[in-house]
Amino acid sequence: MDEQQTPRPVRPGAENVVCSRCGKAAEGIPPTWICSVENHTRHYFCEGCARANLRAIESRLDSAWW
Repeated sequence: MDEQQTPRPVRPGAENVVCSRCGKAAEGIPPTWICSVENHTRHYFCEGCARANLRAIESRLDSAWW
């Protein structure tokens, strides 16, 4: 039986992130930001962008739709 190894998660706060929508930068990953995986790529969204697009996020629409 082949076992697939899952990648280890990055330690929170280990990287600087930029909001994929508005370009706001933050040190580490703030707990109020959202991480979305689209086409095997992580996208981070700040609290303001996440709140403004909450319905689209809950509907699991790709960020290109909002």
